[in-house]
Amino acid sequence: MMFTRTSELVQKLQAARQSLQLPSALAKLDRFDLIILDDLSYARKDQAETSVLFELIAERYERRSLLITANQPFSGWNDVFPDPGMTVAAIDRLVHHSTIFEMNVESYRRRTASDKQNSRRRQSSSDNQKEGATNMGE
Repeated sequence: MMFTRTSELVQKLQAARQSLQLPSALAKLDRFDLIILDDLSYARKDQAETSVLFELIAERYERRSLLITANQPFSGWNDVFPDPGMTVAAIDRLVHHSTIFEMNVESYRRRTASDKQNSRRRQSSSDNQKEGATNMGE
């Protein structure tokens, strides 16, 4: 199993393509039964980046597993892949034989940050109340 941010792997594959080593780089990834690509839709990609991403998807199609996290539904993937034909082809390969989990929940990171902020407010309020009680007793 391999876990990586999508942007990092795309950069590595793009460098491999530039040095004419893309087939070798893709073959090396075959040793992983599962590759987890985190934040697929986080950054917009240009044609060269999406091309190597599509090649990874196509190479693993029906042979090895991909798990992809994205912060938007497939309907928004035209913003990820600049070529509409490539968008359709990538989604087609990804959804075939797939289990899709759509998580309509608040962001874990946002919730954690909010919880921390609320905890600090409660602590500050509690400290102020204690300080006020101490000052009243003087």
